[in-house]
Amino acid sequence: MKETELESLKGRYVYGVTPSRRRVKLGQIGIEGSEVYTIPYKDLCAIVHNCPAEPYQSSDDETVKSWARTHQSVLDNAKEQFGTVIPLGFDVIIKSEDEATSPDQVVRDWLRKDYGKLRIAMKKIQGKDEYVVQISYDPKVMSEFILKQSEQVKKIKNEMITRSPGIAYMYKRKLEKVVKTEMESLADEWFKDFYKRIKRYPDEVVVEKTKKLKDKVMLLNLSCLMAKDKVKSLGEELEKINNREGFSVHFSGPWPPYSFVTKPTMTIPDTKGVSHVT
Repeated sequence: MKETELESLKGRYVYGVTPSRRRVKLGQIGIEGSEVYTIPYKDLCAIVHNCPAEPYQSSDDETVKSWARTHQSVLDNAKEQFGTVIPLGFDVIIKSEDEATSPDQVVRDWLRKDYGKLRIAMKKIQGKDEYVVQISYDPKVMSEFILKQSEQVKKIKNEMITRSPGIAYMYKRKLEKVVKTEMESLADEWFKDFYKRIKRYPDEVVVEKTKKLKDKVMLLNLSCLMAKDKVKSLGEELEKINNREGFSVHFSGPWPPYSFVTKPTMTIPDTKGVSHVT
């Protein structure tokens, strides 16, 4: 696409914000081969490409996944060049609402308006990355543990021996209820214990919603803002948990710190000349 055609596009797809004063061309590395460049305001730059003032939409899942991968790739590239990047989520587009204001100027106006928030976010994430910690347990293994260790379960089992088959069925249901109750109580204890052990290492922790798993129960799902020198220690702590019978740990990263910056920086108000399209 020619330079004049690029300039005529009314939207600016924003990948993130980085600490730089320079207008830099990063090359045709953006979504669908778009030219990515920076728009500076003071000591901050928005990382953008020119686009129509409408969301990226497709009924093809693979196309959407490809766009998301490219979004991530641009952020990785920017981090290599600039060191720190405030990442914005996929499909954040700022557009110009009038002919008098250029889309680049609208981006600069947004950087100016949110400059204070962006500087605070930049300082918070500098030298840090996001890591995800997910801990799950096998309910079958834990049920067996409860059946062997619980005094209440032992009492019910002893009573079942002397009962008729019909009554024994009722006791079996009672036993299942006891196991479920004790499992919930233990899960609460496990969560508190593991969370306390994990939170010593990150600068900040966000408790995310747990996900449904096929054969296991996810106990906790944490996003952790971590300095590099703390990652190994956290990994060693998680290894201890992973080695406990019935537990499994998923530890991934580094990722851009979406969980720690997107909420303040995604708030782009709808005012004249500024619009947030998703």
